[in-house]
Amino acid sequence: MDIAYKKRVLVVEDEEDVRIYLTILLGDMGFEVESAENGAQARKVLAHLKPDLITLDIVTPGKSGDNFFRELKADPALAGVPVIIVTGLQQDFRNFIEHRKTTPPPEGYVAKPFDPQTLSAAIEKALGA
Repeated sequence: MDIAYKKRVLVVEDEEDVRIYLTILLGDMGFEVESAENGAQARKVLAHLKPDLITLDIVTPGKSGDNFFRELKADPALAGVPVIIVTGLQQDFRNFIEHRKTTPPPEGYVAKPFDPQTLSAAIEKALGA
């Protein structure tokens, strides 16, 4: 019996409605989905799950998404996990990219509000599908 492996996605998003929407959308796309409200919760999820992809809002309460991203890319065990930034704050994202010194850029960027096709295309590109 051949059981297909479901790719896992971690959604890091502080807005509950967006987090639920992304969880449902990604589940409908065939992914196994875990979610977290901020970077601190995301680190706890990563203690028991190595996702194939992370969608990340860079502005979240507590541990911000940009701090989480930097820590993730500095961790040799997780640095290879592709990250798609999903945010409505385009200027904050530009500042985040422009001021990084040793952190590589994310594998994708989707501006809120987004349509499912745009997110799907970014995921396919990030996963090399």
